[in-house]
Amino acid sequence: MIGWQKVAGLGIFGAVLLLGQDWTAATSLPKVDLSGLTPAQTARALKLMRQDDCSCHCGMKVAECRMKDPSCAYSRGMAAIIVDAIRHGKTDQQALAAVAASDIGKGPADHNKLLEDPVSIPVTDAPVRGPATAPITLVEFSDFQCPFCITATPQLESVLKAYPSQVKLIFKQFPLDTHAQAPLAAAAALAAHKQGKFWQMYDGLFAQKGNLSRKGVLGLAASAGLDMKRFQQDLDSTETKRAVERDMSDGEHIGVDSTPTLFMNGQRYNGPITLAALKPVLDEQLKHPAKAVKTASR
Repeated sequence: MIGWQKVAGLGIFGAVLLLGQDWTAATSLPKVDLSGLTPAQTARALKLMRQDDCSCHCGMKVAECRMKDPSCAYSRGMAAIIVDAIRHGKTDQQALAAVAASDIGKGPADHNKLLEDPVSIPVTDAPVRGPATAPITLVEFSDFQCPFCITATPQLESVLKAYPSQVKLIFKQFPLDTHAQAPLAAAAALAAHKQGKFWQMYDGLFAQKGNLSRKGVLGLAASAGLDMKRFQQDLDSTETKRAVERDMSDGEHIGVDSTPTLFMNGQRYNGPITLAALKPVLDEQLKHPAKAVKTASR
């Protein structure tokens, strides 16, 4: 699938910035949340990250990859699984087993099948457009600043219009590290969602074609008729930031490494996101609903 790739690789800027940092002795790592761990648990988690190989095939350990390539979705996802396991009282062996059993721990998939095997995707409280009874659920992991996501948006709108009772769309946040304004836009969308106006904000954000300044975001919120005091509080809240991070973690755990990534009844779709390309796939799914064995669920 065409997308803005979030792949592992040591960029020149990252190399210069992080050259002097020693991943073997660091007590924290980029975008690894160690909160809630005791000092002993933190030491165990970091030790495992220094020992386990990153699944992205970069040849580095998880901790090394986090330090040298903070944009790598694989080391970030593996680190999150290790920390979560340690936080819940698992042994070191159980933590490593959890990583090995996960999709992110298996590394990048070939994505050579149009529809992959179904996976479970958490969607509780996620914004949805379309009827609840629709037999086909599309889940999109997307970034408001991603040019490919911007191009895909009207195509997905066309899909919903062509299948008004048969398809619903669920949106999951996946702001890429390469897009500086994407996290703000993701937070803005979720802040609007708290006031029941996610899709108005969604339309407004994508209409900006990637120009997503804070001033512009606040203007969109005002135009949508949001309670601005509440909106700004939610925009900057820790709760909203964590909600964005949960969506990203959900995606990373099932191997999302680019945007837009689309799932159809839990099956990753690896074709062009256009009405013309999606129509025969959707029609086939509607003819043989038993093949869609697992829909997105919490």
